[in-house]
Amino acid sequence: MTFYQELQLNQAGSKNLLKKSETVKEKSYHILVYLVKIAVTMAFCFLFVTIFSILFGNENSIVGVVVLLCLMVFRNADLGIHTGQSTMLLALFFVIMTVCPHLANQLSPVLGMLLNIAALAVLILFGCHNPFMFNQSTLVLGYLLLYGYDVTGKSYQMRLTGMALGAALTCFIFYRNHKNRTYKRNLNDLVQEFDISSSRTKWQLCQIICVPAVLCIAELCNMPRAMWAGIAAMSAILPFMEDMQYRVRKRIVGNIAGVICFTVLYFLLPSSIYTYIGILGGIGVGLSAKYGWQAVFNTFGALAIATESYGLKGAVGLRVIQNVFGVVFALIFCSMFYWLMSKKKETVVTVAAK
Repeated sequence: MTFYQELQLNQAGSKNLLKKSETVKEKSYHILVYLVKIAVTMAFCFLFVTIFSILFGNENSIVGVVVLLCLMVFRNADLGIHTGQSTMLLALFFVIMTVCPHLANQLSPVLGMLLNIAALAVLILFGCHNPFMFNQSTLVLGYLLLYGYDVTGKSYQMRLTGMALGAALTCFIFYRNHKNRTYKRNLNDLVQEFDISSSRTKWQLCQIICVPAVLCIAELCNMPRAMWAGIAAMSAILPFMEDMQYRVRKRIVGNIAGVICFTVLYFLLPSSIYTYIGILGGIGVGLSAKYGWQAVFNTFGALAIATESYGLKGAVGLRVIQNVFGVVFALIFCSMFYWLMSKKKETVVTVAAK
């Protein structure tokens, strides 16, 4: 494996190489490559988001984050169908992420929930057909970030331009990287494979209904940063309940640990470098292969931003409450939903047998 090929490995792949190292020299080499990968990735991400902020305004720096997520994921991940159709779907996803979160913010929580359900239905049914590729962690997360950091007026006009540029870049790179692959399935196959009795479709429906419901409840309760609860719910919803229960535990423990670590750093470090705590969190995420540790370090960036608006006490309280509410609601909702679907299936089988 070349130096460049090793740089392309994810965290789990790099750590697997480290475990298999037989000599100190070999292990030192893999550690060096791993650290170089983290440094290059962080530098690239920082530069990319900074450029978007300069071009489209600081209030649209989140656009740079969303576009960067899409570029990094879809240069390797596919949608499981014909490349041309997948490229058109990606363009549609960008339109949805640009328009629907903005419109939903102009509506009441209930009407906004209905619009969010419709938008997420398209993103998840056509963009997240394989749950284990975790495309929802890109598409739904991007949607929620744009929802949570909504803008108006001239800033929204700049957001339209930034998202259009992001769509063009993502579609170009996606098509270039996947055009030579052969797919036996097309868009129509995705529609035909929708089956309410399958674990995949039930997982998709839980994402589609539960995440907007979490947002709606949080907003009806006048809870700021409702997107935090939505993101927590999205990350916890998996096709199998055992995996969900694991995610819920790790999310709650990880966020509490992250809040404690952030608070300690907040009091130890001078106020002039508070903003760099978020960068430290990004590095920590890059070094983490397990979900629990990722939850810890993801907290840093969120709190670094929120403390500017709500102060340390307010930001910490919101973070814990929103995350616990999001994952617990998702677990209860999906448990009931899966149970109802299983009962419905039993009823259908019984009727058919008669």
